[in-house]
Order: sequence, then C-alpha cells, then structure tokens
Amino acid sequence: MAPSFFFALVVVSAWWTAFMLAVAAREAEERGSGCPAKCGNLNISSPFWITQSQMDRPCGSLDFQVDCNQSTGVGTLRTSSIFGFQIINISYGERTLLALDRRKLDDLTSLNRCQIPSWNTSAKLAVPFRISSAANLDLVFYNCTKAPPAERHEQLGLVETRCRNNSFARLGERYDDRSNYDAYYLEGCRATFLPALEPPGGKANASRYEELVRGGFLITWDLPAIIQSIFSATTENSQS
Repeated sequence: MAPSFFFALVVVSAWWTAFMLAVAAREAEERGSGCPAKCGNLNISSPFWITQSQMDRPCGSLDFQVDCNQSTGVGTLRTSSIFGFQIINISYGERTLLALDRRKLDDLTSLNRCQIPSWNTSAKLAVPFRISSAANLDLVFYNCTKAPPAERHEQLGLVETRCRNNSFARLGERYDDRSNYDAYYLEGCRATFLPALEPPGGKANASRYEELVRGGFLITWDLPAIIQSIFSATTENSQS
C-alpha cells in the first residue's frame, strides 16, 4: 500500500479517538451526578473523573482519570507509568494540581532498597499536563561512576544522598524542562530531573531533598486543542 494511505489512516484514527474522548467528556457533563465526586478530602470534578470499574463508561478524557483508594482516601492521577502521581490538592479555578511522585519518595526513603530516581518526572506526564516553571525548582539527582572533583562538588552545591556511594543531589534554578541541559552536566554522572515546589520564603536546600520531594510539585493543565475544537463543534451542532 502507498505511504499516503497509511498516513491518511493514522490521521483518521487520531481524529476518531479525539472525537470519542470529546463525546465522553460531553456525556460526563450531561450525566452530572452519575460520576463519583469525592475521594477522601478531594473534590473530583470535570475534567477529572474517578475510575470505578473497567466495565463502567468513562466520565471524561482518559488523560484525566483518577484512581481512588477508598480505604485511605488517596487519589492518584494516572500516568504513562504504572505508578501515577498522588494528588495533594486541585485548584479548578487556576487549573493547577499539586502532585506527589510517591514512587520516587518511597525509593529515596526506603531503609532496605534506597535508590535515587532514574527517570525524569516529566516523562510520566500525559499530554494535557505541564510542570509549572513559575512554581517549581529543579531538583537534580546524580548517579556517578566516581566522585566528582572537589571543586565541582563545591561549585554545584552537591550533597551526598544516603542511597549509595557517589550519588548526589543538587538544587538548580527554575524548572525549565531541560532547555538548558548543559548547565547540569557532570562528567561520569547520569542526571535525573525532578520538579520541587518552592517552599514559602524561597528557603530551599538540596540537603533536604527528601522534604522537597515530599512537598510535591505543581502541574497545570489544558484540554488538548483537538478535543476542544471537536467539543465546541458538537456543542454548536446540538444547539442549531
């Protein structure tokens, strides 16, 4: 088959998927109270929705699914990983979500299997979400094959982690999603980047990396443009 046919097939498939998600979101609004709205102390409303059962019809876009542990009242935003982000708070007016990467915190604080993160937090985010540069700092972890020179150690403000030899943490500037990766390069080391919410008063220190990770990070969201346009079109058609 011609390459143009495959391209057209991919485009049609993408539009159809987006259309179905938009229809699901519209139906969710029409059903209103048909979808769970509470998870512990969290109020869950559009565009977020709580997953109850795989047999239930979705209450919105799949990117905004929330798993709720009814026994603990903890809501978790689903991600591309099997481990989602624990939701601390949601501001619907500002379209911000305070999240905690529980898996990374558990790895860093474990007494038996302490290990520094190996994946950037941004790699787990779904398309509609962005890590706020204005609210978050760059928390960088280094896994090194050998100890950096003393001058580099001091230059970068490195602090040793308790996970293993030659593993370090460093607090950078505003979170920038790696637009200036060279500024964080350290020879012989693998760097992993985590956003960390800037503490009140701006007093943050890399030596308190566990506390910074525990404090979470701020995410903003938008509905994908293609869904917004299709949703608007279906709304106009239903009113005409």
